[in-house]
Parts: sequence; C-alpha cells; structure tokens
Amino acid sequence: MSNAVTTTTGLTAAQVAQRVSLGQVNRVREQTSRSLAAIVRENVFTLFNAIIVGASVIVLLFGHIQDGIFGGVMVINAVIGIVSELRAKRTLDALAIVDAPRAHVVRDSSTQQIPAAEVVLDDVVSLGLGDQIPVDGEALEVNGLEVDESLLTGESRPVKKQAGDRLLAGTSVVAGAGAMRATAVGADVYAQGISAAARQFTRTVSEIQASINRVLQVVSFLLLPVVVLTFWSQNRVAGVDGGDWRNALVLSVASIIGMIPQGLVLLTSMNFALGSATLARRGVLVQELPAVEVLARVDALCVDKTGTLTTGGIRVRSVEVLAGDRDQVLGALATASADRTNATATAIATHLEEEGAPGPLGPQTWGVPFSSARKWSAWGDGQTAWILGAPEIVIDRASEDGARALELAAGAASQGARVVALVSAPAALVENRLPEARLAAAVITLEEDLRQDAAETLDYFRQQGVHVRVISGDNPTTVGALAAQAGLTAPGGGEPRLMDARELPEDTASEEFALAIDSHDVFGRVTPEQKRAMVGALQGKGHCVAMTGDGVNDALALKDADLGIAMGNGSQATKAIAQIVLVDSKFSVLPGVVAEGRRIIANMERVSSLFLAKTTYAAILVIVTALVGWRYPFLPRQFSYIDSLTIGIPAFFLALWPNRRRYVPGFLRRTLSLAMPTGAVLAAAALTAFGIVDGPASSRESTAAILALMVGAIWLLVITSRPLTPVKCALLTAVAVATVGGVALGPVRDFFQMVWPTPQEWAVIVGVGLCAGALIEAGQWIFYRTAYRRSLKEGATARD
Repeated sequence: MSNAVTTTTGLTAAQVAQRVSLGQVNRVREQTSRSLAAIVRENVFTLFNAIIVGASVIVLLFGHIQDGIFGGVMVINAVIGIVSELRAKRTLDALAIVDAPRAHVVRDSSTQQIPAAEVVLDDVVSLGLGDQIPVDGEALEVNGLEVDESLLTGESRPVKKQAGDRLLAGTSVVAGAGAMRATAVGADVYAQGISAAARQFTRTVSEIQASINRVLQVVSFLLLPVVVLTFWSQNRVAGVDGGDWRNALVLSVASIIGMIPQGLVLLTSMNFALGSATLARRGVLVQELPAVEVLARVDALCVDKTGTLTTGGIRVRSVEVLAGDRDQVLGALATASADRTNATATAIATHLEEEGAPGPLGPQTWGVPFSSARKWSAWGDGQTAWILGAPEIVIDRASEDGARALELAAGAASQGARVVALVSAPAALVENRLPEARLAAAVITLEEDLRQDAAETLDYFRQQGVHVRVISGDNPTTVGALAAQAGLTAPGGGEPRLMDARELPEDTASEEFALAIDSHDVFGRVTPEQKRAMVGALQGKGHCVAMTGDGVNDALALKDADLGIAMGNGSQATKAIAQIVLVDSKFSVLPGVVAEGRRIIANMERVSSLFLAKTTYAAILVIVTALVGWRYPFLPRQFSYIDSLTIGIPAFFLALWPNRRRYVPGFLRRTLSLAMPTGAVLAAAALTAFGIVDGPASSRESTAAILALMVGAIWLLVITSRPLTPVKCALLTAVAVATVGGVALGPVRDFFQMVWPTPQEWAVIVGVGLCAGALIEAGQWIFYRTAYRRSLKEGATARD
C-alpha cells in the first residue's frame, strides 16, 4: 500500500479506478442459483432420460412411430421442470441481489458503504461487530477485535487479532472493531466463494429424494435382465404365432418403459422449485430447495427473543444513578456505549444525547469489547475501570449497593424490560476477568416492543405440534415475561418454564443437559456455544430442529440445526449459513413456510404411490407373461395411454394440492405398503381380463387388459385424493370420462391400437376392475394404515 494511503484517507478515486482497470477487484463469477445450462443439463441429461431415448430409437427403427409417444412425455416433463425452475431461479436471483453482502471502505478520507464485490486491492476496510470479512487482508488497527473463523477452521472459539495479523474472507467479527487492508481479492482470496456457495441453488439430499433414488436404483439394476427375459419370451411367442423378432423387441421396450416411474424424480424437483418460488413471493429466500421439505419435519423451533417476539427496536426507559458523581457516571456510560456496536449501546448513546447528558470521559488507556459470551464490555483510564453488562454478572452480589441494584434490575426484568448495569472498580482488568471489588454505579432499563403478530404465530405452532423454545442471551426473567406476554406456553398450555443457562450442566453431552433442554421453554443468558449444544441435544432426542437467528453469535447454532433460518436484517455471516432467509425479517411468515413444506412432503407421498404401483405391476407382468408363455399385453403407446390418464396428469395436480397433514416419518415404507399390494392387484386384473377375453385380434385382449387395469388404477386415484372435494371429484370424473372416451373415439382408439369392447367384454372389464378396486381398498386398510400407525408410534417413541 502506498505510504500516502492511511486508515483515515484510504485510496483515492484515481487509485480505485486504476485497480479496477487492472482487474484487481473483488468480483468473481458468483451465481446465486444454478445457471441455465445446469438447469437444462440436470433435467435432460439423466440416466433415465437416456434409457427412454434409447428405447425410443429402438421403437422408431423397428416398430411404429405411434409407439414412441412415451418419448413425448419425457420432453413435456423436462420442459415443465426447466420452466418451473427458471422461474424460481429468477425470483431467487432477484432476492439474493437485495441480500448481497456489503462492505465499509475508506476512500478519499470518508467511509463509504459499497457492495463487497467492488472492494479493490489495497482498500482500507472498516470492520464492526457482525460484519463478514469480504476479502483477505492485514489488520491495520484493532480495538478488541475478535474473529470467528469456524467457517474455515471449524474452531468455535473466537480468535483475538492484533495489528499485522492476517484476516480471511468469509470469517466474521464477533467482538470489537478494526480496520484492514485488502491484500487479496476476487479469485485470489483463501476461501473464495464461501458466501456464494452458501447462496447457491443446491440439491441437498432429502428424505423424499433418497427414498425415490433407492427405488430407482433397484429398477435400474433390473432393466437389463427384464429386457433379455422379455425379448426371449416374446420372441418365442412371436415364433409360434408366425410373428417376427421386431415385434418382440418393441414389446421388450414396453416392459422397461412400464417399470420406469417416469417423472417422479422430476416431479419432486419441480415441486421443490415451485414451493421455493411461492415462498419467495412471501419474502422468504430458500437457498437450498430440499430445505422446503425439511420444513415439514420440524417439531422443535428455537427462536431468539429479539426480532421474533419483539420488533428488534429498543429504547431506554430510565437511567438510575446509584453511586458516585452523576455527571461522571453518565460520562462513563456515554464512553461505554460510544462505539454503538450493538442495539443496547446504540439505544443508550441515543438516549444520553437526547437528554443532553455529559459526553464521553477522557481518553481510554485500555478496553474490552462487548462479547455475547462474556455479556459485558469494559474500559479504563488508568485509575478507574468501568464495566457495562448484565446485572447478575457484573454486579457484586455481596455488597449492599449490589443487592439494591439487583433488586431494581429484578423488578424491571419481571415486567419484561431489558436491564444492564454500569459498575466501577479501582483497578484495571487482568486477562479480561472482572475485579473482585465492584461498585454498582447505575442501572439502565430498556424496553422493547412486542410484534403484533407474535401471539398468532406462536398459537399456530402450538396447534401444529411444534414446540417453540425462546433461547436468548438476555435475563431469563425478562425473556420469560416477554414470552408470556406474546402468548408462549408450555406444551401442556401452562406458563412457560424458565431456566438460566448458567445453571445448565457443563457437560453438554450429558443426559442431564439434554433433559433440561427438552423440559424447558425459555432460556436466558445463553452463550453461543450453549446455543449450538442445545440444538444438538434436541436432535439427540429425535427432534427435527429449526433455529432462527440474526446475530453472528447464532451462526454456529444455525449451521448445526436441521434448518437454519436467518433474519434479513441480520449479520451477513448468519445469512450466508442459513438455508432460509426471511428477507423482511417477519416472524409471522414462518407458519406459511412450515405449511408449504408439509404440503410438499404430504403430496409427494400421495403421488409416489401412483408411480411405484405402476413399477410394481409392470415388473409382475414381465415375469408372469414370460413364465406362462403369453404375449406381453401392452404396446409402448398403450402404456403411455395408461400412464398419462392414471398417473401423469392427475399426479401433477395432486402434487400441487393444498395439504395440511403433519409430517410422519417413514415415507418410503408407507408408500411401498400401498404401492406394492396395489401393483400386484392391478397386474392380476390386467392378466385376468387378458386371459378371459379371447378374440381374433390381439388388440381386443389388450383393450380388455388396459381398461380393467385402469378401472383399478382410478380407484387408487380415489384413495390418494382423499379427502375428496368437488374439484377432486371433477378431476376423477374427467379421468374416467377420458378413459372411456379414448376407446370411444375412433382416431384415438386406432392410434393406441384398441377396439370398442363387446357387451360381454365390458362385463368382464367392469367386473374385474371393480374386484381390483375392492382389493386395493382392502389392502389400503390392511397394509397402508398399519404402516401409518406404526410410523406414528415410532415417531412418538423417538421423541420420548
């Protein structure tokens, strides 16, 4: 850095322009979501699309073009997925711009706030509490500067910095302030892309995706044996009937197309994307799409008082001087709050200015910045030490003045007020330890405004079985009073159970610690490390934990929680870690967020049974026809007819349907408990109708098999659509009408190579189909409901 550039002057405009022209700027190719190419690639270039394309080529070369219609389903699904995700991408990108990190730099002797991407090499960057460091650099000036480097090193303890120490991009200021010179920018920083990586549109593995992938892996493993078996058996049948191997090859393709649950993975991704886009319109930035699903599983929500129960605004109600010269005490208080590094200091400084109180005292010879772990800050002038912090921590309980001060603080706290105390000591602090003898100089009472929507929001979570816990660094009495005013109750409806976090067992891995966390509702005087341990304790009890926060001291807890939710007005570090950001910092949007997650997971369970039932009956048809030496009953185009009416179109609407069912673990087991028995029944229905109906044309047998199977499949739609509504009934009616209409309309009937059944054949179709429906209904009661009750029991046991 040039000798002319100092922490007070910074770079000149000409120097900044020169560095920008040389490319020495903190700009990198930063994507807040996936690129267009990535979206297209993930929706088009997949293993299953490759199989379908290969099957389409075989059909077009050796069969009829009509039998390649299933390829069109792939194209339509891909287009829907791409368009839906592009809409989500645009929304996420726009919100991410609002949420982009910023930096304070000194240029031309003045401090300017600029986007972090515009910081240039040698810029002087000012650092304050909660700031995320935007570039690599060297500390020039420090005032008790402490940095959280856990994002890079995993070390949870803050690192105290001195002038000349190295500072790294992506780390966060947790105490004090300072200034640094940028020594590496853009792609040259040590941890380039940490913030961007946290914002990227990613596909975290979810329970739904993992379950579906397990099924699809099994199906993929079976594809080659199925093709060989089907081709062998159908070629043998074709030889007996005077056909050729080309028809056998086309039927082999039909068998594998039937087994692949086309669109299920894509429908899952699309549902996540649409869910995130819906939330984005409500001011909720979803940084990882599967986080939308995690919302459905949340049964423990940990919130901070500030910004959730209260508006975050704070003002001084009163300052009561207890001992010493009033002007000196107010001057010391002004000095302690002059840095305005947190809301409390800002409120005190503003109040003193408005009251015309004396300004800060003489020059400081030493200082200890505020830390959420210590709960106090201090400074001294060589003769007297002044300490500002939590009354129960900084006040000497043994002294007479201390007892009076604590009594005043307790009275204000019981009314929901926040209280801090100023004490003095005749000696400087040693190793940041409080002196033994301390005189209570003043008690400062502050007040906060409750959010008007807090009571309604808490009531929603109570009704939904989500246990809300308030975890705060403030006095537990204050927090408890505010929480009670906001409507927080214990799970049984009683008064919220309070606990001072200083009374928690030191061993955060102990059963006693976990039991204390699980059995209380409000915690005060919580340290950042304890917040993180609380999340782990609840997870150890089987809870799915969501954590909200706005300060850098919440970052580690958000990182460990199943779902991290950051407030939009919070620190950059917190927003970089969280999976969800409430852009407008409105706690009241959380019920809608949870409801959206529950809608998605409940509906995906509903439609997955449709796809997996098809996989089951297609596999059974292959095996049975090969063993008995029958012709495979369906052509590829006929499978497309069945799929589109009984799965594809209804699944699309059902997946987007409102659904308030609470999350129950065991998604895959329950889905298979309905899909596999149903698939077996549908296969039996198709084979029974195929075997009973005998005609001069093979299309007559196939038509009977198609319609009998579809009657049973429509009943499965009825089950998955419950509870029925007029609109759902209209959807089911439309499917039934289209099923018959496809056979009634000549062009459609000819295209799918079907015939109009005779009255006798209709009797067989209806009779077999109704029997299949009855068996499916019985199977749903026997298998699915049993699995559902078992899941409920296991879920309750895991949380006990």
